[in-house]
Amino acid sequence: MRLFLILAVAFGLSGCMEVPAGAEKPAPGEPAQEKAPVKPTRQAALMFVSVAKAIEPVAEAQCRELSPKTNCDFKIVIDDKDGGEANAHQFLTRSGRPILLFNYALINDARNADELAFVMGHEAAHHIAGHLAMQEINARQGAEVLAQMASVNGANSREIRDARKLGAALGALRYSKDFELEADELGTVISLRAGFNPVIGARFFGRIADPGDKMLGTHPPNSQRIALVRRTVRQYRQVPGE
Repeated sequence: MRLFLILAVAFGLSGCMEVPAGAEKPAPGEPAQEKAPVKPTRQAALMFVSVAKAIEPVAEAQCRELSPKTNCDFKIVIDDKDGGEANAHQFLTRSGRPILLFNYALINDARNADELAFVMGHEAAHHIAGHLAMQEINARQGAEVLAQMASVNGANSREIRDARKLGAALGALRYSKDFELEADELGTVISLRAGFNPVIGARFFGRIADPGDKMLGTHPPNSQRIALVRRTVRQYRQVPGE
């Protein structure tokens, strides 16, 4: 068996699909049914708007300070079409403007403004630290390396394409845990400077499944992330003038 096929089996990334905890898998041949997004209550919606107004200018100031060549014009928006599990992510528009996107489920799940602020700070931190670009570079490098290995081992064109896809997936995982921890640290500072308590904000880790410390996991253990937040808060409060 050629090397890239061995890697595909070993890493379990060929045709693998993660299903959120508690979600039911559709029966074979049965199409997955989309869940209608549940709109936030008025109280939750007002909390989201209030937190966004507080976090946005602080995140932009941090961005200009730490990454002055980056587009720091954040736009915080709600995804009213995503009816899945609580989710937030960051992406760029074609013009390069950073967008922080939150679905209804996450807004409804937030117990308080501190949790919502911590998540917003975390997502903004991914952009400030340039994680999206780094991940894309890692994916391209992984794709090229595995495709070349497959070619050297005599793979045909279809197998080389498969190897390239697998390599991209593996490459995208490189440093992903480090990226999450970096975003937690900077997100903690952003939420602190915006007037929130990230120690309370990080309590939402206690309500989500712990990914553990898997070799190819995308997120670090929850306990490690909580400890980092607490340590960052202590260090921040010891800095003169803060």
